[in-house]
Amino acid sequence: MPLYEYTCSKCSHEFEALVFNGERVECPQCKAERVERRLSLPARPKTESSPLPLACDPKAPPCGPGCCRLP
Repeated sequence: MPLYEYTCSKCSHEFEALVFNGERVECPQCKAERVERRLSLPARPKTESSPLPLACDPKAPPCGPGCCRLP
């Protein structure tokens, strides 16, 4: 059940629809069935300005090259 992006050929409304196998898609605004599937691009992951906290054990050796305990 993929989520697709569409543009209605009749009213130019852009929308997303969850489509099951063999299901017909209609515009939620004008109910027209002449819709064009658009190319969907995956969203970029959200990035934060600060790095994620590391959960390293202070009694164990450093967890890797980016370990917060390395000088």
